[in-house]
Amino acid sequence: MNDYSTLELTLRDILRVISPLEEDWAKRFQFINELRAVVESVESLRGATVEPYGSFVSNLFTRWGDLDLSIELPNGSFISSAGKKLKQTLLGDLQKALRRRGGWYKLQFIANARVPILKFESNYLNISCDVSINSLNGQMKSKLLFWINEIDGRFRNMVLLVKEWAKTHGINDSKSGTLNSYCLSMLIIFHFQTCVPPLLPPLKEIYPGNIVDDLIGVRAVAERHIEEICAENINKFRSDKSRKINRSSLSELFISFLKKFADISSRASEKGICPYTGQWEQIDANMRWLPKTYALFVEDPFEQPVNTARTVSIRHLTRISEAFQGTHYALTSRNQSHSSLIPTLVRPHVSQSIWRTPNNASGYNASYSRPRPQMHRAVHSPSQVLHQFQNMRIDRRPSNVTTQRMVSNASNSQGQRAWRPRSDW
Repeated sequence: MNDYSTLELTLRDILRVISPLEEDWAKRFQFINELRAVVESVESLRGATVEPYGSFVSNLFTRWGDLDLSIELPNGSFISSAGKKLKQTLLGDLQKALRRRGGWYKLQFIANARVPILKFESNYLNISCDVSINSLNGQMKSKLLFWINEIDGRFRNMVLLVKEWAKTHGINDSKSGTLNSYCLSMLIIFHFQTCVPPLLPPLKEIYPGNIVDDLIGVRAVAERHIEEICAENINKFRSDKSRKINRSSLSELFISFLKKFADISSRASEKGICPYTGQWEQIDANMRWLPKTYALFVEDPFEQPVNTARTVSIRHLTRISEAFQGTHYALTSRNQSHSSLIPTLVRPHVSQSIWRTPNNASGYNASYSRPRPQMHRAVHSPSQVLHQFQNMRIDRRPSNVTTQRMVSNASNSQGQRAWRPRSDW
């Protein structure tokens, strides 16, 4: 067995352990319902809804991933807006309600952040949560990442593997000056865009504009407009008969990803990463990015010119580059074994789960059947995906919180309004 085959089997083994099970989905739905009950008890939040976003919505979370939730304030059918001061007040009211009710711990109110956030955990569900106010932008970005995975399923696998690897090397923590998970997803998108042949198009070919600028007016209309444009362009890309198909294995993509960004600390002084155009761009020649005040620039293609790597410090950029270099060297060294690769790629609690899993090299492909929600049956457009999300229902009774119904009606999906969590969850 050659080194790439060993790495491929190891990556598949890791995915089998870190990918969420049905119980992980159920616990998060239960968390949402329980928080909804608390929100409904707060007078200042009367009529507000609790809506998920982030990796849970994009289906890019691991078994131990955090949950991002947005409290959407009532504004009829129109997109709601609120100033920072109001958001701080409302999150403060929610914090008090959570303390009164009990069952929640590690409450931390980050009031002066760019986006005020209330962080806390559930006593018995063992899930960490970040709650913000009116995060429709985050919800829309999450859906875009979900749709991108519909173009090539290797994207999701890479995101899960890279996030676990980055946590292992201590470079997936924006609070400490390294990369946040959203930025890591952007790096993977960029990697897929710049492979030969590319796996993904420049994101301007999926949505030729700035998505956050178009989230105005009637919410259903704005979301449907974005959805229909993305669906048309994604279908156009996927059905292009002249497009060369990249058949790289997961291990080949992982190795090339590490190699591509191994010198990121030296390149970052002059060039920024632009998933919107799918190119490295000279910072001095890009008027959107001037004046350049960041150690690393990875532009948010859905909210230009926001920098998804804005928290990265110069000191930690070197550390990030060293993690890429060191892992690339370790994975490409000769005579690698399954046991020697694991500590380089995952944290101790993940490796322990891997060792407890029966190892059968001849049956890896057969055994790698990741439990996933029914919404991931084969679909052909973002409209179908969102229709499945829209019809997702959760029984609100605590005794039956694991009941989960996802209805798919592909033949009737076109023209459906964009997914929103239902008020009758």
